[in-house]
Amino acid sequence: MATLLLKKNEGHIIRMAEEVINVTAQPMSEPVHNISKAIFLQTTTAQVVSGIFVWAALFITCQQIYQHLRWYTNPSEQRWIVRILFIVPIYGIYSWISLLFFMGDSYYVYFFTVRDCYEAFVIYSFLSLCYEYLGGEGNIMSELRGRPVRASCVNGTCCLSGATYTIGFLRFCKQATLQFCLIKPVCAFVIIFLQSAGHYHDGDWSPSGGYIYITIIYNFSVSLALYSLFLFLGATREMLKPFDPVLKFFTVKSVIFLSFWQGVALAILEKAEVISPIIDENGIPTTAGTVSAGYQNFLICIEMLAAGVALRYAFPAGVYAHARRDPHRSVTMQSISSSLKETMNPKDIMTDAFHNFHPQYQQYTQYSSDVTSHLPYEKL
Repeated sequence: MATLLLKKNEGHIIRMAEEVINVTAQPMSEPVHNISKAIFLQTTTAQVVSGIFVWAALFITCQQIYQHLRWYTNPSEQRWIVRILFIVPIYGIYSWISLLFFMGDSYYVYFFTVRDCYEAFVIYSFLSLCYEYLGGEGNIMSELRGRPVRASCVNGTCCLSGATYTIGFLRFCKQATLQFCLIKPVCAFVIIFLQSAGHYHDGDWSPSGGYIYITIIYNFSVSLALYSLFLFLGATREMLKPFDPVLKFFTVKSVIFLSFWQGVALAILEKAEVISPIIDENGIPTTAGTVSAGYQNFLICIEMLAAGVALRYAFPAGVYAHARRDPHRSVTMQSISSSLKETMNPKDIMTDAFHNFHPQYQQYTQYSSDVTSHLPYEKL
């Protein structure tokens, strides 16, 4: 009897121990789940996979840039093409570095600053490239002046029924893209300042934080820039047909808008608490905004390979390789370096901004960098 009682007691003790173990194990399930999410973005697998995609995109795009600089037969066009192509290295490298520094709450903001500022420059570069395709502002205006604006609610021109194209239309298109080139860097530096002061966190929609205001300003600015680009392509689509503008516009727009709407979707998921703060194995907490930015960086790294392939088909270098070349110009590393310096020189951008915003030039149509003709300015 004593033996049986002891066995029963032992069984009871064992059952109680199991119950205690089960009770104490349950609260640990959620932190373990959170740690697993943190580990993925920190793992060597995530870093290697994203790195492979980025370096493959860099190889494709840098080889294309090299070909354009090697056959630099049309600088007025290829200058803008090379500037557009640089979006892949800049987006890819900065996104990958941000992913490597994933656990740093503020590091990714500084990388985003450089990356997103170039985004504004790409929109302006594409519009400027279209100008070059069509022979410049003067040639475009000679074709468009007096033509009626096609009223359409889809195009956002329903209120312009009966209006005609004037120099004011081209001036608006350039000003709308240039304003984004100005506002985006300003917003980026404001974000850095607010971040250092503790008043900016991704996904924080509180009125006391800076995220909601920066988001509103950014959305308005980028929408205005892309809307003006859309209007310009709609007005000149027949003139641009030989240059396949649809593929080029779709490619550039996809690179910029895909990353933008991904960020919006991740911010919504963060607000809905689908993406939540996490704790690593050392017990260090990471905010939901940082986690969201980590996923954004990982996705951009993957997408840059597709962007590099698409840009290769949209802006082929073969067109310029077969063009008539200067017989006195030899293709050397020095000449390629010289072409790259010319491409990166921002002097033409500052001149264009001055021409489009200075009140003195609002009544002039620019036919070349040095010659303008006096044409009356009419408000569209």
